[in-house]
Amino acid sequence: MERDLTGAERCAFETDGVAHVRKAVDDAWVDRMLKVVDQQLAAPSEWANDGNPGAPRNRNFTDRYMWKENAEIGAFIRESGCARLAAQAMGSGSARFYFDHLLVKEPGTAGPTPWHQDIPYWPFMGKQICSIWLALTPCTVENSSLEFLRGSHLDDKYYAPESFNGPDDASAAWMSKATGEKCPDIEADRGSFDIVGYDAEAGDALIFSAWTVHGARGNSSADTRRAALSTRWLGDDAVWFPHPGTDPTVKAEDVSVAPGEAPTDEAVFPELWRA
Repeated sequence: MERDLTGAERCAFETDGVAHVRKAVDDAWVDRMLKVVDQQLAAPSEWANDGNPGAPRNRNFTDRYMWKENAEIGAFIRESGCARLAAQAMGSGSARFYFDHLLVKEPGTAGPTPWHQDIPYWPFMGKQICSIWLALTPCTVENSSLEFLRGSHLDDKYYAPESFNGPDDASAAWMSKATGEKCPDIEADRGSFDIVGYDAEAGDALIFSAWTVHGARGNSSADTRRAALSTRWLGDDAVWFPHPGTDPTVKAEDVSVAPGEAPTDEAVFPELWRA
């Protein structure tokens, strides 16, 4: 199954900075990615961040950049139809893949995902950059589905990245050199912001701009895991823009393009859809 975005979904992405896309992929992909979740929880990659290793509760786990080594994720990014959806959402004639990001919160995980934008964490610049956050388990806002500041992608704000695990997280030391203003304390005054959240079924996707401010609560469920796979996509206007304070996983020496150029390095940022 490959579907197209509806007019309403495209409009929501353009105006709100996020679209809730129901049944974004075939159910078979959900089943395959859930097996990947179990595999990575048991044997994380070198890029994993594990808040409570091996625990069945209160475990906030992420893993990323698996697509080159993990054949299932490699197949997903090429065959699931997500590249097509990303291009349609961004209004782009093409979609290049950036990276995969597995996100798991076990039951009773209190820690929230802080409010942030994605763009300041990444060595890219451009408006046609987005994420597709695919729910692999049913989830509600209360058990850590995503919330967004509606329309914040249009505010021309660039908020400095901050560590999700606090200022003492050594693995996030690279953020210390970042520039940008501090993200507002949204939780301290939620009523002053236009916040929209989405409950999602397994197979639903939230497609959102890298400029849209978003976050998630902890998983308050007593017995239900929240698992999602987020894939990151680059459109026609994206340019390679490495600078201090951005994710060093892919560095300047890893690519064949210069700063300010389109990321046309097929080995690192493969083009997976073109109109």
